[in-house]
Amino acid sequence: MSITTTRRQQLKLALVSVGLAVATTVAPMAAHAASGVTLLETGSTLLYPLFNLWVPDYTKAHPGLRITTQGTGSGTGIAQAISGVAQIGASDAYMSDGQIKQNPSILNIPLAISAQTVNFNVPGLNKDHLKLDGPVLAGIYSGKIKNWDDAQIKALNPGVKLPDHAIVPIHRTDGSGDTFIFSQYLSFSTPSWNNSVGYGTTISWPAVQGGVGANGNPGMVQACQQTPYSVAYIGVSFHEQVAKAGLGTAMLKNRAGKFLLPDAHTVSAAAGELISKTPADERISLVFAPGANSYPIINYEYAIVNAKQANPESAKAIKAFLGWAVESEGGNAAKYLDAVRFIALPARVQGLSKAQIAKIQ
Repeated sequence: MSITTTRRQQLKLALVSVGLAVATTVAPMAAHAASGVTLLETGSTLLYPLFNLWVPDYTKAHPGLRITTQGTGSGTGIAQAISGVAQIGASDAYMSDGQIKQNPSILNIPLAISAQTVNFNVPGLNKDHLKLDGPVLAGIYSGKIKNWDDAQIKALNPGVKLPDHAIVPIHRTDGSGDTFIFSQYLSFSTPSWNNSVGYGTTISWPAVQGGVGANGNPGMVQACQQTPYSVAYIGVSFHEQVAKAGLGTAMLKNRAGKFLLPDAHTVSAAAGELISKTPADERISLVFAPGANSYPIINYEYAIVNAKQANPESAKAIKAFLGWAVESEGGNAAKYLDAVRFIALPARVQGLSKAQIAKIQ
């Protein structure tokens, strides 16, 4: 081999080395630029506290990504995910068959399992757990049961001195997943309510004298606190606010006839009854599940997402974030879920959610 040939090879190697060095320097910059994506999450006020725990940690580890969160109600979350205003719509309610038929590219992806409490502000009784059931609550919200000392409420609470005072039912005025699951509990337990009012994120509430409307879970807590003798339905992620407001929490009658409070055991028991029945598109009600130890108002918390995103960068960022959110070592870790009293997705449902996330493009 000649000296000239050797030098040429050495020069080639030097140029390759320089090229590799330049590529190593430029590649991370290009990757960082590609990750400069902004996502909007909006919707469920029940999910809002969890997103506000997730987002700071996730974006800290992904500095090129910005996620804005808004608690606007599940109805808005669904509508803005469909319209494309938001990339992630948060909802306590799954979309109806009619909505899916009109919007076939929209996915309903469970992120965790939540519950709802029925709270009350009855002077002298807020430290007790009054017992209530679907028919009684349907009677209160339809105006047929007017006073706290009504015979039907007394029958559920023997020995409790109930006041002779009008009940003030508080309901959501915004499109709400909380309204969806609360009205499902009334519908599934009380045929007369189902036949007259039914369930949905928005419903035609019967006119009840003195009834109060409120916006979002924060509004429900505030209205209940400020209104003696009231009753309200509130997402379990607001348990700290409920406690600070000094409100009572009712024990609710389940399908098996047992009165329960929501905790990790009773919510898990209810979910366990219906996990195997969760379909591939994951749209299913978990309300009023069978089982002696099943708390009656639980639900999947959904990310409503269009499988067909406007650009590949957004699609990639959404897939990565939601994939992290449903992972046991990610957003489904106890350090996040315990703070809002949610429980993690069971393995089967986690797999279904991952399969849906993979469809985003």
